[in-house]
Amino acid sequence: MLAPGINFINFGKVSDKKNIKKKFRQTVTYKKYPFILSLSENYKYSFSKIKLNKIKKNKYFRLIGMGGSILGAEAIYNFLNHKIKKKFIFINNLKPNLSVDEKFNKAFNIIISKSGNTLETISNTNKLLNKKNIIITENNKNYLRNVAQKLSIEIADHKNFIGGRYSVLSEAGMLPAELMGFNPSKFKIYNKLINNKNFLNQLYSNVNFTLNFIKKRKINSIILNYDEKSESLFRWYQQLIAESLGKKSKGILPIISSMPKDNHSLMQLYLDGPKKNFFTFFSVEEKSEKLNKFIIDKSFLNLKNKSLYEIIDAQKKATQIVFKKQKIPFRSFKIIKRNENTLGGLFCFFMLEVVLLSKALKVNPLDQPAVELIKNETKKILIK
Repeated sequence: MLAPGINFINFGKVSDKKNIKKKFRQTVTYKKYPFILSLSENYKYSFSKIKLNKIKKNKYFRLIGMGGSILGAEAIYNFLNHKIKKKFIFINNLKPNLSVDEKFNKAFNIIISKSGNTLETISNTNKLLNKKNIIITENNKNYLRNVAQKLSIEIADHKNFIGGRYSVLSEAGMLPAELMGFNPSKFKIYNKLINNKNFLNQLYSNVNFTLNFIKKRKINSIILNYDEKSESLFRWYQQLIAESLGKKSKGILPIISSMPKDNHSLMQLYLDGPKKNFFTFFSVEEKSEKLNKFIIDKSFLNLKNKSLYEIIDAQKKATQIVFKKQKIPFRSFKIIKRNENTLGGLFCFFMLEVVLLSKALKVNPLDQPAVELIKNETKKILIK
């Protein structure tokens, strides 16, 4: 087991390295990667629990943000939706004809932007700001902080040393999580994981396999996602991988495939097209209703007393058998328990994976200089 509630099969044989804990601590330090502080259970939040308890009285919430500022919270909401009684919607794009359920007209707004100057977030805030708001942004001069101060809006500080795509276990993800009814400490299993030799061996072996794929020009990382509630998790992961590693003509292209739906569109290409891909199978073990109605044709009697989960699982296993026969590289995550611990473990694994890959590829995982070019050109056009 990779972490609590997560069964994991790596791309190949995992090597048992000596002194791996020491190697990890020397490589992944708070000084080099400050966001690691937020993964720890000792991390101190900037928001007031007393003020948060007052906000919890609301039933409807709107999260307004872009990219890493909002993707983590959305991943939590969708992955753990069965535990959440409050209603949230996520405004994470510019939609000129945005239509929102009337119930959210008086929703509490959670506005998140690390820089406080994100164009899309400012535009949506201008349209949706009401009398109930909190803004999460850096403690420096920026547009949203200025708005908050002028309109006496509650502010929670976004730590300057934590980038948006690494912020899910800091204020950007944990403040919304608490309003959803979760205890943030239950997501924090980093300290246990880095003292788990099996976790570290799996992590390092996974990274070494991935680096080998890149050397062979296999740069498409295709996620075969068999769990609809995890779609947002992989949108978060997609940004993490693409924006952290896509530099100096290097990088990995993360592609999300919805399964088993994409058996009827993309699977032919995956099996018989260019061999530039490596795959991640992702599924969640869950109970579902059995099929007993209208099974009248003998050719489909194999469906009788089978649940939808059992059918999906059979399709996943069949795909893995074919992949093995065709020597197509893949790893597999199977979630046994859908809870905060499990999701926290996935967040940690993926962030640490990116850090180790970036070190080997000699790129800075914490910036996104190319994206700034488009932001600058957009400003020039809008000024005209």
